[in-house]
Amino acid sequence: MNRFSLALSRGIARVTEAALGPYQTAVIRIGFSATWLLFLLRELPHRHELYGPDGPWSSNLAEQLIGTNGAFTALMWSDGLIWFELVYAVAILAAALLMLGWRTRTMSVLFMVGVLSLQNRSVFMGDGGDNVLHLMSVYLVFTRCAQVWSLDARRASRARVAQARGERVTDRTGPALWCVFGLVLVAVTLAGRMEGEKLIPALLWTVWVAQALWWLAGRRAKPGEPRILLDVVANIVHNGALLVIMAEACLIYATAGWYKVQGSRWQDGTAVYYPLHLEYFSPWPALADLLSASGTLVMLVTYGTVLVQVAFPFTLFNRRVKNVLLAAMITEHAVIAVVLGLPFFSLAMIAADTVFLPTAFLRRLGGRAARARDRLLRRDGRPPVTEQHADENAEATHVGFGT
Repeated sequence: MNRFSLALSRGIARVTEAALGPYQTAVIRIGFSATWLLFLLRELPHRHELYGPDGPWSSNLAEQLIGTNGAFTALMWSDGLIWFELVYAVAILAAALLMLGWRTRTMSVLFMVGVLSLQNRSVFMGDGGDNVLHLMSVYLVFTRCAQVWSLDARRASRARVAQARGERVTDRTGPALWCVFGLVLVAVTLAGRMEGEKLIPALLWTVWVAQALWWLAGRRAKPGEPRILLDVVANIVHNGALLVIMAEACLIYATAGWYKVQGSRWQDGTAVYYPLHLEYFSPWPALADLLSASGTLVMLVTYGTVLVQVAFPFTLFNRRVKNVLLAAMITEHAVIAVVLGLPFFSLAMIAADTVFLPTAFLRRLGGRAARARDRLLRRDGRPPVTEQHADENAEATHVGFGT
């Protein structure tokens, strides 16, 4: 009983004392925001046909569907062209700033609003990766994904250095963002635009109120229990969201794998052959013909895909096997991006896969990127940027408001 109690207390302390997986959450933040940003930029010339007033899925059809499922989309607040352009521009800006890690808490909320607004406006514009992005945009709001590799982390480090020198650090940008988005929330709610699904409006209001409590605890209350309590709650929410993200990725692969097992084409080893010869999925016909020329190769890829997807959730208990299958899945998605012409589906899945990457590998990757950046800065005659380490970084919201 004593051993059980000790193990339980250690588990509780681990979940409450720190936001786990700082590198993993940072890389999925960068991955999903970059995927969405690249998609929006690529479809910029076609945005009106995909999500705007010129699309085949008209606003009347969208209103009927949303009236049935109650999905959240800011695009239905107005059918004007100016409003559409504004929402699209905000979606691009939020994705770019979230990728850079600037005011991450606010940008994660705007990122979610942009993803849901565009995808729920035209539900048939996607290739499978949109479903993953849809879910992950909501989960990212709950994570503290700016602990490393972000402008917020750099700002937090500089603020700690300034405070150590006895300087007073004042954050004006955070409260300004909070006031602006608070006014928008009040106006939209009073205008009756938050009708329908209650989850997203409740989440928006909860984040807005939580930011106010965080600021009050940090600025007005005496150091101690209020801030510690909020920090513990934030860690629990973050760790819970990280667990959900990992479980979601496992569920995607397990479901896909078991459905493939039931298919006759996957059973006889020929399933991979047919997508390679569909005109819609053949941007490089010569390459597709080369890959499908060998029946043995097609059979191995077919059976290997099923095996990897079904087995992956069970390999999480063995680090070495998990890493091997993880590398195989990332390679497979990279091949799908090129051979089948599905880059954004593959990027979304690779971003989901990165949550399982080892911390040591991510730290080495970050270190090499930092050294390459410093070499470029030295060539330009500028001083290198001081690298921050995970053990000396705190979430940017510890010093900044609205991040």
